[in-house]
Amino acid sequence: MKKKVSMQDIADSVGVSKVTVSKVLRGKNDVSETMCQKILSEADRLGYVYSKKAAPNGVSKIAVLTAEHFFGGNNCFYVKLYKYLSEALEKMSIDAVLSIVDQFSEENLVIPEKVKNREADGVIIMGQLSRSYVAGLTALQIPLVFLDFYYDGFDVTSINTDNFFNMYEMTNLLIRAGHTKIGFVGNLSYTSSIQDRFLGYCKSLLEHGIPLNRSWLLDDRESNGTYVVAKLPQKMPTAFVCNCDEVAMLFIQNLKEHGYRVPEDVSVTGFDDSGHSLMSVPTITTVHVNLEEMAFLAAKAIVKDIGSKKPKNRILLKGTLVARDSVRALPETSGGCA
Repeated sequence: MKKKVSMQDIADSVGVSKVTVSKVLRGKNDVSETMCQKILSEADRLGYVYSKKAAPNGVSKIAVLTAEHFFGGNNCFYVKLYKYLSEALEKMSIDAVLSIVDQFSEENLVIPEKVKNREADGVIIMGQLSRSYVAGLTALQIPLVFLDFYYDGFDVTSINTDNFFNMYEMTNLLIRAGHTKIGFVGNLSYTSSIQDRFLGYCKSLLEHGIPLNRSWLLDDRESNGTYVVAKLPQKMPTAFVCNCDEVAMLFIQNLKEHGYRVPEDVSVTGFDDSGHSLMSVPTITTVHVNLEEMAFLAAKAIVKDIGSKKPKNRILLKGTLVARDSVRALPETSGGCA
């Protein structure tokens, strides 16, 4: 019996990815005409029979909105998250259309035309837009899902890492290593994720009877997301938890420039398990965030919520602590840095 020809067979024969073959066979227009013809010809030669799966709930297109400052510089967290999200939707025969909302559009509530004109069946907001902008979207009565943030007052499904509990665990790790003088690096007004990570840090301190030292709470960025060099306190703690790996890497560089050794003088932790945690010297103890699972759940949620009147959910995914080289256990007699 002759073996059924697959998309992977066509991809291998042409020398492209399976995703590219899928796009061409589904009639998407973001592949060059020359490549389209080559793939279609090879599919015909191999005898491929294409049977398109129906998208669930009749959904064909989802708009993904994110703020411009989440895609700037070396920030690859949301780039990777969008990649997984588009792949998850692709597997459901749904097109993902990305719109990056710049600062002017966010402040002046300029919503993309494709969303206002209902060209998309639903919207996934990735990374947090302002409350007023989200209110403008909800006024359109288009199905929404929040990905990696949440607001109260909106009946919208949100998908988040368990930021509170994971940072609570991370701070506990430092305390078990002998640290009782621990600072926090992050702008508390920037995102709900940073706020929850700060609260997890506070819970750990509270449980261990360690007072919160406000001089050890350092800003890492401006309100528009631009990173700033954190101003070090005169009297240093022995450890800092940072709200993400990129901030932790920059903070380690800042410490070195001021003559501190990491982790010999100051231990530093991050969050997300991004590439920055491995690029840093030393490598950074962090929390691994399962971006692929977050993206899958967001894709599943938006399809489920379209046409549904049921109350929406807040879904939390537990991360995993990853121990690397940026944390040092203190001897019992350590009194910290002067």
